[in-house]
Amino acid sequence: MRSLSVAATGMMAQQLNVEVISNNIANMTTTGFKRMRPEFQDLLYQNERRTGAVTSDTGTIVPAGVQLGLGVKTAAVYRIHDQGSLVNTENRFDVAIQGEGFFVVEKPDGEPAYTRSGNFQLSPQGVIVTQDGYPVSPGITVPSEAIDVSIAADGQVTAKLQGQTGVVVLGQLELASFVNPAGLEAIGSNLLIETEASGPALIGPPGSEGKGTVLQGHLESSNVNAVQEITQLIAAQRAYDMNSKVIQASDEMMATVTQLR
Repeated sequence: MRSLSVAATGMMAQQLNVEVISNNIANMTTTGFKRMRPEFQDLLYQNERRTGAVTSDTGTIVPAGVQLGLGVKTAAVYRIHDQGSLVNTENRFDVAIQGEGFFVVEKPDGEPAYTRSGNFQLSPQGVIVTQDGYPVSPGITVPSEAIDVSIAADGQVTAKLQGQTGVVVLGQLELASFVNPAGLEAIGSNLLIETEASGPALIGPPGSEGKGTVLQGHLESSNVNAVQEITQLIAAQRAYDMNSKVIQASDEMMATVTQLR
């Protein structure tokens, strides 16, 4: 019976759905996290009677054939890059992006990575780095005698040095934008890397070429909506139960056939 395998694909699809939802809920408090959503497609169809087939010598055709579906498959699991809410932390090295764009981070192998998580710190050498110690492009160093550091909306980093009345420009943060940010590949630790699907990174200062601005002393929260995720979780659970009922019903029908005398 096709219904056994069809319902099995439905259970597997809803299992993946629940796994995606659970990851969203687990990262509700992860800085800069973007919720993910699965998309499904129907599988191939078996034609028992093909639509449009000729049924007589006079040219009559079948107006509606017989097609039997074979189930469902996962088409994609992609990120939804909606803006998360901004939280005031009063930490001078916390930076949030308002709008489009990603901070550029240099990995230990020298390759760039991208993140929305702006909870930065200083390395022992005074370089602005991520929580894992990766330098934030373009490698801005804060002098040890700096008594105050300011980050403007356009990413310019300035510092007031001890014994001086003016401010010193230390550098300017860069943001990267992509034609298709959903095509970025996650590698963990709030980092994403470029792929063929995302297109090349377009690097520039905040506020330029459609990029967002930055806000010092704030962090972007996860864009996961708890109520929405719980609602989707209940729907996925119910769909899983219904597919299991189909398998149970099919098994009982087959048992009836085996008991025929």
